[in-house]
Formats: sequence, structure tokens, C-alpha cells
Amino acid sequence: MVGVFEVGAVPFNPDGWGPPESTTATPLSTTTTLPLHVPFATFSRSERLGRIADFTRNFPSSNANASNRPSSGKPGSADSPFDFSLDLDAFPLANDDGSAFRLVDAKPPPRPKFGPKWRFNQHRPQLPQRRDEEVEARKREAEKERARRDRLYNLNRSNQNQQRREAAIFKSSVDIQPEWNMLEQIPFSTFSKVSFSVADPDDLLLCGALEYYDRSFDRITPKNERRLERFKNRNFFKVTTTDDPVIRRLANEDKATVFATDTILATLMCAPRSVYSWDIVVQRVGNKLFFDKRDGSQLDLLSVHETSQEPLPEAKDDINSAYSLSVEAAYINQNFSQQVLVGDGNKVTFDEPNPFANEGDEVASVAYRYRRWKLDNDMYLVARCEVQSVVEINNKNSFVTLNALNEFDPKYSGVDWRQKLETQRGAVLATELKNNANKLAKWTAQAILASADLMKLGYVTRVHPRDHFNHVILGVVGYKPRDFASQINLNTSNMWGIVKSIVDLCMKLNEGKYVLVKDPAKPQVRIYEVPADAFENDYVEEPLPEEEQVQPPTEDAEGVEANGNTNDNKEIEAQA
Repeated sequence: MVGVFEVGAVPFNPDGWGPPESTTATPLSTTTTLPLHVPFATFSRSERLGRIADFTRNFPSSNANASNRPSSGKPGSADSPFDFSLDLDAFPLANDDGSAFRLVDAKPPPRPKFGPKWRFNQHRPQLPQRRDEEVEARKREAEKERARRDRLYNLNRSNQNQQRREAAIFKSSVDIQPEWNMLEQIPFSTFSKVSFSVADPDDLLLCGALEYYDRSFDRITPKNERRLERFKNRNFFKVTTTDDPVIRRLANEDKATVFATDTILATLMCAPRSVYSWDIVVQRVGNKLFFDKRDGSQLDLLSVHETSQEPLPEAKDDINSAYSLSVEAAYINQNFSQQVLVGDGNKVTFDEPNPFANEGDEVASVAYRYRRWKLDNDMYLVARCEVQSVVEINNKNSFVTLNALNEFDPKYSGVDWRQKLETQRGAVLATELKNNANKLAKWTAQAILASADLMKLGYVTRVHPRDHFNHVILGVVGYKPRDFASQINLNTSNMWGIVKSIVDLCMKLNEGKYVLVKDPAKPQVRIYEVPADAFENDYVEEPLPEEEQVQPPTEDAEGVEANGNTNDNKEIEAQA
């Protein structure tokens, strides 16, 4: 027998929605089949309708958690007027085991729309919900504030480092006196535009003696380092232009109109790369021009980390201060230039002996080449150039210059030579070119002026970062000067253009004494007119031969003694 489902009579409500307030008015009220005592919640059209069933909601499986949740007043909750229980006996299917029942969703899984981030969120049980815009706005504001604080912190740090860097180099190399008259101010930007080509120089005279270079030092590596030795008995000379007896003789013979040394010329040629202050004394005597250095000038020392952005300690007594490192670098270069020689007594001699040494003195291996360049039709320049060694290549002797780069603390350069020199030599050299651009350019310029065939660069480091007395040699590398100049972007035409422009400017000055000073804070040089007796307070005047009376300052009685050491080298030895 097939059962019939009867809907029952539905009363009509002419006054609005839902059943009428009373069903007595209708004739079907007595025969209605609607279930009795079923509550009804009135609603209006303006109210929002909810979901009949939500299969995306996840309810806790624990009955304890469900019983502890507060009532929401919605259908199905404890305090809802729609809460009623069904008689399960009236519905036999309700007693069946529902474990085999599964709701099948035929929709395909959602495709990733947001890249890898969507895949990382797949393990979450619920779908990505809509984010609260207010919370996101607060997060963005917090990120902006954090970024602003980081920028201010980094800016303050950079300003502090810049202030420390400027404070360390702000002092001028010479005290500017109030009676000095500033004549000219030349910015370095003008030097980048000048260019001048010179012909090959003439060798007027060669003095001194050279020892042969020991090729075994080319095979040194950090794994088989060598201890840097000390050569206290050998005499080194740093004599200025007007104290050189050979230059005096050439000046009296009118061999040229401009006289200088290779150190002074290299300082002028590489002036745009300099950061520290330096000064050069210019003396106009008749139609001749002399470029000198002061007694105790910084030109006799070697700068360290001059072009680095990492500030050095300001205290002069600190072993890592700019001055202490300059003295240490000069001491290292002197000893290095003598240690890499064969030392078997075999020497190459030239026209005259060392002009600054006395008979019987043990002199360092050095040769002086007095060379002349033509700057104009009636203007010649004579300079004393130095080479430290000689090497035999294809049965021919070739001149070699010897210099050493020194590492004092790897944390300042960021590259540890002991670890990187053998495997990443290019990176080590690039770091040195960044931190010591001026010093390397000056060494290259001096090698080009002396027409050296090779320039040897040694890598010397401290035995311990806090021990500035003991050093080791980690390696020696050789370069051809002109090839190395191209590598470091050093233009020889621009170098000579700088010298020519300064010489032309000084030749227009009246007779007298002037000083060329690199500004300690700005990339520019200034020319001051100074009294004739300036920088002579430490000098003891000696009577000169009558034919040399035109020459300005004489030798310091303590500057070049019988042993041939200058004051600067005494200071280097005392500190080293």
C-alpha cells in the first residue's frame, strides 16, 4: 500500500505575511493538519535572510567544547525558541549507522591564484578568510614607522662616521699663518680637463748602485710566508730638491728651468686622488723654479687607508691612527726593499756613487736617475727619480721599483689577506685600490717617471693585529708600470697636464717663496705667498760657495749627518 502525503489546509491571511493571528475565522480551522505548538518567528521584508545550511563551517568534535560554548540565541541553541527534539523512534532511518554516509562535492578544487603563497596555506582547514582592513592598515603604519626609524638610525650612523672621518683629516699639513697671502685657489675639477704630452726624457746622470732582485720572493704564498727582517745599519735618504748637490750643479749649468723630485712630481700628478692634506714649497729664483718639501714633511711618509670610507682612530698614539700607520708603512717599505734582494754583494754601479752618502757608509740599494723633460720651447724640467733594484731579463738588466702594501687589521679592509690572497688576489688588489688609490697611483707615477721596467708590489701584514713591530711577507706580485696605470685608470697625459698647468701658473709669480697646500676639507689646492724665512726655524745656516748663493735653504745640520740618515728616517726608526 502506497502512503499518501497530505499537506493540510493553509489558512489565508489577508492582512499580511504569515499565518493569521487567529484561525477561528476560517472554516478549515477545525480540520487543520498543521502540527500544534510549533513556534513561529515573525520577520519583515527589510530583515536579511540567513543561510539554510552552511557546509563550510567547522564545529569542534568534542562534546565538552560544544557544551562549554555560550548560547547564541539562534536556532539550534539552548535558549532558542526553535529548540525542539525529535522522537527518533518515529524516524527509523535516524537509528541507522551514518558512518557510511559521505557528502560528495563534485566541484573541482580551487586553482591557485596567488602563486606559491597559496600552496603554503593549503594545510589550513579553512579557506582564506577576508582580512580585516583596519588591522592591515595598522600593520602598514607600523612597518612605515619601523622603516623610518631604521633610516634615521642609519643616517645618524653615517653622519657620525663622516664626522669622525672629517675630524681625522681636517688638520692641515702646515699651519697657515695670518701673514700669508693667498694668491690662487684651484679646484681639482679643473685638473681632470687638462692634458699634455711630453717626449721621452733624456738621462743626464745616473748615481748610486743597485743589487739584483731575488726571484724566489715571487713564489711566496700565505702558506709559506717569510718574516720581514730589519735593516738598521743601512742608510736611507729623503733629500729635498734644493739640498741635492747634483740638482744644484745642474741648475748652475742651466740644464733646465724647473727642478723637482719624483716624489713631489707624483704628488702633483695624483693630486685629484688625494684626501689628506699635503704641502709643497715653491721657490722662484731668477728664471728658475724649485719644488721643495719641508723638513719633516708628510711626503716622506706613506698614507694608509687614505681613500677608505672606514674611519681610523683619531688618537695619534693609537697604533692604528693615520700618523702611526704612515710611519709603520714607511718602515715596512724600507725593510721590504732591502730584503727582497739577492744580497750576494754583486751590484750594478753607475756614473757616480750615491751623492748623499759618505765613504764607508752602508747604503741601501738605490739608484738616482736625473732626467730631463721638455715642457716648452725654452722650458725644461729636471727631476731626480729612484729605482730600488735591477733584474736580468733576456740577458739585459731591467730597472725595478719595490713597494709594499701593508695590512694592519682585517676588520678595517674587510678582506683577510691570509685567507684571500692566494685564491682571490684580484679581490685583494681591488680592495687596496679602493682604500689606497692615491698611494698606488703615486707609486705607479714614480715608476713611469723613472722608466722602470717592472714594479714589484709586496703584501706585508702584521703577525698579530695588535703587534705593529713584527710583520710577515705574504706575497710579491710584479706589474709593468704602464699596464698597471691603465688598470687603475691613470692617464699619463693628464698627469703631465696637471704638472704643466701648475708650472705655468708658478712661472707667472714674482721672485719669492710660495707654498702649495692641499685643502684638508675640500678637493682643491691653494697657493700662498710666504716670507722668505718661512720654514727655516729648524735650519742651521751654513756658508755656501759663492756660485751657489742663489740657492734657497741649505742643509739642516741634523738633516743629513755623516751617517747619511735624515731626520724623517730617524723618526721612522725610533717609532719602529
